[in-house]
Amino acid sequence: MNSLERVLALLDVFAEDRLEWTPEELMAELGYSRPTLYRYLKTLKEAGFLASMPTGGFTLGPRVVEMDFLMRKSDRLAQYAQPHLERFAADYPCAALLVRWYGRKQLVVASECMTPGHENEYPRGRPLPIARGATSRAIMAHMTRRRLQAHIEANIEELAGAGLGDTVEEVMGELRRVRRRGYAYSHGDVTRDMTGIASPIFDGGTSPVATFCVTMYTERTTPELIERIGRRICDISAELSAKMAENRLAAGA
Repeated sequence: MNSLERVLALLDVFAEDRLEWTPEELMAELGYSRPTLYRYLKTLKEAGFLASMPTGGFTLGPRVVEMDFLMRKSDRLAQYAQPHLERFAADYPCAALLVRWYGRKQLVVASECMTPGHENEYPRGRPLPIARGATSRAIMAHMTRRRLQAHIEANIEELAGAGLGDTVEEVMGELRRVRRRGYAYSHGDVTRDMTGIASPIFDGGTSPVATFCVTMYTERTTPELIERIGRRICDISAELSAKMAENRLAAGA
């Protein structure tokens, strides 16, 4: 790896289940020499991306919060989606999510939940599994065959456990049905007793960049309700896709 990749790899070790790292732990995890690691730590700390703790460890620093503020101000998709998220959360006992797809991750970038007693387990900033749940199915259903096959082969056990099929062709067949339907749904794939319903969002290209998703308690759903919500989500996703495509054309012009 070059120096930039090494710095990014250092930041990438921070996760929800591992919020603080000591230099010794980082050297063992990443294989960096002590001088190299301390040089990166010094640079990242001075830039505000890392903060040192009294325990001797490091956590993410305040610069991350600053960049999140700037992203909220600049993310047009989140701005367009916000009124729809609020209306959905007001109309149904649910959590409404906008989920971005990037690299090999799905990340919640906006969410609303107005139901008393309904805890939203996926607020802004929390990643979702890449091979489970309605958001994942909605994205996979619109991948190119070559990319989809590689994704399925890399995650076949998890996909099989979610009931999508035991072979690549079986999974592809199920995803073709999702694509024809326009939205995906799943029961208990990500959170027990919860149903997710999601539809993909495009920005003028052929591959999805995000999904609009609704989650609610499975016991409160019926096939008719899932169909009604699914159709509404498809309409919202189509509207958001059209706005993003217009932005892309305007930028090109």
